[in-house]
Amino acid sequence: MKIGIIGSGFVGATAAYALVMRGVGREIVLVDANKKRAAAEADDIAHAVPFANALQVHDGAYADLKGARVVILAAGANQKPGETRLQLLERNAKIFGEIIPQVLEHAPDARLVVATNPVDVMTHLAAHFAQQRGVPYARVIGSGTTLDTARFRLLLARHVGIDTPHVHAYVVGEHGDSEVLTWSVATVANFPLEQFCHAHGLAYDETLRAEIDTRVRRAAYHIIEGKGATYYGIGSALARITQAILNDQRAVLTVCSRHAEVTDVKNVTLALPQLVGGDGILDTYMPPLSAREIDLLRQSATVIRGAIDSLQLD
Repeated sequence: MKIGIIGSGFVGATAAYALVMRGVGREIVLVDANKKRAAAEADDIAHAVPFANALQVHDGAYADLKGARVVILAAGANQKPGETRLQLLERNAKIFGEIIPQVLEHAPDARLVVATNPVDVMTHLAAHFAQQRGVPYARVIGSGTTLDTARFRLLLARHVGIDTPHVHAYVVGEHGDSEVLTWSVATVANFPLEQFCHAHGLAYDETLRAEIDTRVRRAAYHIIEGKGATYYGIGSALARITQAILNDQRAVLTVCSRHAEVTDVKNVTLALPQLVGGDGILDTYMPPLSAREIDLLRQSATVIRGAIDSLQLD
């Protein structure tokens, strides 16, 4: 099974490496306007194959995406000094307007997985351009808050002293400052988080929640301050999403996709727990949030819809 990756920068290359480490797919093609960079990254990652899983990794052109089941979109412009968010969005909209028709020309049946930030708006854009070529919205999936959810679960797991697979909690809404941590539905070993903490003499108060909220919400800023970019976490998240699609795993992941309505905000792209399988988005599950969390999700949806409106998109 072939996987295409558009953009061989930190995120695209790390996603390819994570796919190799997980043994997802059979062939990975890196496509980048900087052909020298794509070739170098492909060679470097291919050299890890003998130590991991038997995949073919190489660089290529859009024509080499023929037959790809999944194409990861990790290309886009970086924000320039003094540039507004809208100006960056406009530049990235132009880039996606050029990339997506070329991808779908050669891989018309591919599921598109969007990683480019701001990912909610860029996923909305990708769905807009893909729909013009007859691709349903369900086949355009953004990484959404998959990484934020992992950060939330990791911090909760450390607090309760239990491995992360036994901790369930979601971050929903925007992948950004307005995201919502769903404390009201968090569970540990099937117990509500608050009940579990009280039963085991663990802190569960406003101080704890504020600390974890800040560490999740500000995680990217902290990492970027220290080393300039984030890529290991998101690369692994992209590999997990791709695995769910290729293997039709019917996994529940907090990816983002286009919704007709969320908390009274119409036609908006944001992250919710969604069922991901071979055909892309199969279903969406709105958690039974508290009234406060619903209000925060509505605010988050409004922020995203405002950015979409600024690009004059439907």
